[in-house]
Amino acid sequence: MKRTALTPKLLVLGVDGMDPRITQKFLAEGKMPNLKKFIERGSAREDLRLLGAIPTITPPCWTTLATGAYPGTHGITCYWRQSPESLDAVVYNMDSRNCTAEQIWNITSEAGMKTLVWHWPGSSWPPTSHSENLSVVDGTQPGSVNMGVAQLDWEKVIVATPDITEVRYAPRVDKPAGVGCIITDLEDSLDADVDDEMMELWWGDTARQGGEIRTYVMDDEDTEVVIGSKVAYDIVNSPLKDATGWANAPEGAKEFTILTSGGVMRRPALILKNEAGEYDRVAIYKNKKAEEPIVTLVRDVMETGIIDDVTKKEVTKPACRSMKILELDPAGNKVRLWISNALDIANDQLWHPKTLFNEVIENVGVVPPVSLIGGEDAELVGEIFEPSWVKYNKWQADCMNYCIKEKGYEVVFSHLHNIDCAGHQLWHLGKTLAPWDHTDEKTYQGFIEKFYVQTDDYLGEFMHLLDEGWTVFLLSDHGLIVGENVPPIIGEYGGLNTKVMEELGYTVMKKDENGNSIREVDWEKTRAVQIRSNYIYINLKGRDKYGIVDPKDKYDLEEQIISDLYNYRDDKTGKRVIGICLRNKDAVLIGANGPECGDIFFSVEEGYNRLHGDSISTSEGYFETSVSPIFVAAGSGIKSGFTTERTIRQVDVAPSVSVLLGLRFPAQCEGAPIYQIFSEEV
Repeated sequence: MKRTALTPKLLVLGVDGMDPRITQKFLAEGKMPNLKKFIERGSAREDLRLLGAIPTITPPCWTTLATGAYPGTHGITCYWRQSPESLDAVVYNMDSRNCTAEQIWNITSEAGMKTLVWHWPGSSWPPTSHSENLSVVDGTQPGSVNMGVAQLDWEKVIVATPDITEVRYAPRVDKPAGVGCIITDLEDSLDADVDDEMMELWWGDTARQGGEIRTYVMDDEDTEVVIGSKVAYDIVNSPLKDATGWANAPEGAKEFTILTSGGVMRRPALILKNEAGEYDRVAIYKNKKAEEPIVTLVRDVMETGIIDDVTKKEVTKPACRSMKILELDPAGNKVRLWISNALDIANDQLWHPKTLFNEVIENVGVVPPVSLIGGEDAELVGEIFEPSWVKYNKWQADCMNYCIKEKGYEVVFSHLHNIDCAGHQLWHLGKTLAPWDHTDEKTYQGFIEKFYVQTDDYLGEFMHLLDEGWTVFLLSDHGLIVGENVPPIIGEYGGLNTKVMEELGYTVMKKDENGNSIREVDWEKTRAVQIRSNYIYINLKGRDKYGIVDPKDKYDLEEQIISDLYNYRDDKTGKRVIGICLRNKDAVLIGANGPECGDIFFSVEEGYNRLHGDSISTSEGYFETSVSPIFVAAGSGIKSGFTTERTIRQVDVAPSVSVLLGLRFPAQCEGAPIYQIFSEEV
């Protein structure tokens, strides 16, 4: 069937973690003027909500948006995929080859429309069509473009004072910047060889090799919000002294030393005086003989696009960094400096075609790194983490606008991760709870606002397309809540959740000589485990490696587990903590069934869930937050200034794209076009 297109060009602006509920708060306060214009010129529900797929996890939801199919149909059912060999292990899941439903961009490209898929996590890489009209950039992890493959060196804080007597280096220290970053108690880690295991796992290299990842979540210290809040960065301490031996050091300059590349590469630096005789700049050089610095930093300005050599595993490559002065004493007695992680500027591994990488780098600039440090350190959040995303957002917007204007792309599917990345570090600090009562919730609520304001600026970069005949969708995969309570140890997406299942007697851990649980499952006594956010697996004979449950007893055991979960109570409040429980066959009602899902699907009850992944998409939280995704459409083919009462589902997005462009629906599509918002009847 051939349809008449309602628009010639379409852009999907995906913002990971963007929540319509708190968006409305900032809209009402006048802090998101660009989004207000999109809404006034387009269509949405009054509450701006999109009904999210379940589970409310990044890869399943973005894949649902791309295919119009529920997770049980498209097969991407969590951030991780269950290991086929082990009930307590997972494997990486952001691989398009795991997707069993057709993506909408294959339809647009094969219909002759020049299509760009920009960093869409879950089902875009590797490219799933051989059409010459399809271009794909990354999509193997949700953070930022090239994050998973181009990482060469970690973030650092350099501290130099006259009191420090020698240059010392400590890799990936979990030590708050507020104490000054002076190394006094880390002798065992000074100048040690860098262990890249944490870096590789964090950024995705190890995970994407396809091997098993086995993580046990046994107490609060194992949970993502606790781990993500820890500030881990390299610390370099250096003497600060009068400059000597330089080819061209200004009068009064003082020198210190920066170590990079796991401590093996040195860069000399100077602090410099202004005309008033105060130290206000830092100049970093390749060596003391160099006539010009690599970069000169001034107070309150983050510089990016700084190119310098980095050595990793005895291979030296040019890499991009960002840098900023954190503290500089006008009298010249102390300097504190942040240096970002380093990204290989030539890594085109995740760009198709590779010629697109070269054009973007030449015409827009190298990929800027984003910071991953901050968490409970409010200074680093405000000075480093949040501003690094401002830089990245502008680069991404410039890239997409370049591709549209100069490369002639007609359909663009894009993803930005700034809000979600911040959410996993910061959102839980938006309410004062016992584990984090040393932080100020108002400060962190202010950071939440800043990330929404920067997102509004990003949206403003594309406002011109509404006057150029384009249709623009703004949408997200899920929102992010500020939690009301500290969640129970169940529903954490990153591994095997043991505590609640141990208390209920279904998971049994081996014990040490003192009777304490160790990180090893006693499979001879374990009847069921909870892993991957929302799934419980029966340890079944004939299916699982160490199965002990007879298949004829499976149904009754599931019934018992579901009953026990509903009866489980929070020990502090006495309230129920489990939301819904469904057998796999019954979870078809919410699209969370099939071979890639567990024997039981469950959610954590509103008020006890963490951020997003363990809850249903209608859950709400503190500080006017919710897990719901957002949806606004504007431009050609869309009614202007229109509010619909229709419940809009994520499965409805792909068929709506099809109708607007006059194309067929994806083969496994289970949604329906949002015809109420179209400017013409279809």
